[in-house]
Amino acid sequence: MNRKWSVVAVAGLLAMAGCSSDLPADTGATGTTGTSKAAGAKSEFFDQAEYERQLKFRSTTAEGPADKPWEQMLAPELVDTAKYAKPGGGYHLCFSNAAVNNPWRQVGFTTMKEEVKLHPEITKFTVLDAEGKDDKQISDIQSFASQGCSALVVSPNTTATLTPAIEAACKTNVPVIVFDRGVNTSCPVTFIHPIGGFAFGADGAEFLKEKVKAGGKVLALRILPGVDVLEQRWAAANEIFSGSDLKVVGVEFTDGDAAKTKTIVNDYIQREGQIDGVWMDAGATAVAAVEAFQDAGVPIPAFVGEDQQDFLRTWAMEKMTAVAPTYPTYQWRTPVIAALKVLNGQQVPKEWVLPQPKITEDELDDFVQQDMPPLHYAMCGCDFMPGYPAPWK
Repeated sequence: MNRKWSVVAVAGLLAMAGCSSDLPADTGATGTTGTSKAAGAKSEFFDQAEYERQLKFRSTTAEGPADKPWEQMLAPELVDTAKYAKPGGGYHLCFSNAAVNNPWRQVGFTTMKEEVKLHPEITKFTVLDAEGKDDKQISDIQSFASQGCSALVVSPNTTATLTPAIEAACKTNVPVIVFDRGVNTSCPVTFIHPIGGFAFGADGAEFLKEKVKAGGKVLALRILPGVDVLEQRWAAANEIFSGSDLKVVGVEFTDGDAAKTKTIVNDYIQREGQIDGVWMDAGATAVAAVEAFQDAGVPIPAFVGEDQQDFLRTWAMEKMTAVAPTYPTYQWRTPVIAALKVLNGQQVPKEWVLPQPKITEDELDDFVQQDMPPLHYAMCGCDFMPGYPAPWK
């Protein structure tokens, strides 16, 4: 695949805040408690071809070990890496991280560090944290050029701004591996990411279309405007809702604030009398939204959350009708594995697309972990790693 990459994946509220931008003023209705974006009109972020590509990936049979989704790949186009081969071990793996400023990234980074420990051929692991700052990450990547890295892994803070730094790193002949968020160049050896935002958004919207009766009222809760993957998630959901008999009564931005989320939900309960479904573009405040229905003394409607333990436990305890699309943190294992493959001259996908599962009612009990922190992400692929669960606590 010889195409430029744009960001298709990002997760966690604070990471999202670091690359947000304002959208044009909305001409739709505005709620009393949050900034509402009108439903119905096709989003400017909607891309029919990419939408269809991602939805097709959901039913594509993955190649790779059945019990190791972080090693699986969807429709891979393998590339030769012989020119980077340095067999024998003694590798210095370098990692430029956008940030560890939210629970998703903390769980992921812990998983990456534990993956490194599984490979004695990695004798040095150097990590620089950009703290959510483009200028610092550019400096970090430049500094790695003189540190004798065997391979460089990068999770970019933002797409366009980091692209020149990635291109410069590629010219050093050290293999560059990008994951989580993309850049606008195809020079990295591989770009690793789950399917993407359209698939996430569609998973939740399709669930509500199935579970909510015709004419039912749906409230969409979003975190921030202008973030590519969040806009993709809503664009997919909006496409599905527009072709359904459901009525989207509001699309509100919560800023990821629990108190604001509760206020928004309560206002809609009072205004509409009944809400039949809640769609969310990320699960950070899902439990707060559930609590708003409980506080109002009304039934909890069909819900779209995410794989954080607080939501999964609430779902199980309240016997909710719910689904949890995921942006799996097990993807943090894959760049380490990819780097070792490249350094051994083995082929890797040019675009390494990982499975992006959703948690359904039938699978819920397999992912509820009462002894883990509330904001631990269940889809970490870390449950059977040595030392689990201590490092993740």
